[in-house]
Amino acid sequence: MGTIMKTNMMNRFIAIAITLLTTLTLLPTSVMAVNLQEAKAQGLVGEQASGYLGAVKSSAEVEQLVKSVNQARQQHYNEIAQRNNTSVDIVEKLAGKKAIELTPSGQFVKLPSAGWVKK
Repeated sequence: MGTIMKTNMMNRFIAIAITLLTTLTLLPTSVMAVNLQEAKAQGLVGEQASGYLGAVKSSAEVEQLVKSVNQARQQHYNEIAQRNNTSVDIVEKLAGKKAIELTPSGQFVKLPSAGWVKK
């Protein structure tokens, strides 16, 4: 692969990463009794390698929050993939990696090899 092609590919991934960081921090939270940040802090939900939120402790309210956040993420991931001429799968995996990296200590993440773990 040529140097120019590698540089273009790296620039595209950097653009995706920056967009994902914005996505993960600015996604609207629910106006439900428990919002996303509270649910994470309470150990009700956590980030997954798939790029989507998951329920650590399930309830109707938690499931609705997870569904709402994941629908917004999926739409945003599709937009990012189209803008960057790449696959949604790549965007999802990069988002999952970034979300897990940005998860503070004490909150849950779901690792493919270990299930839910407290970071």
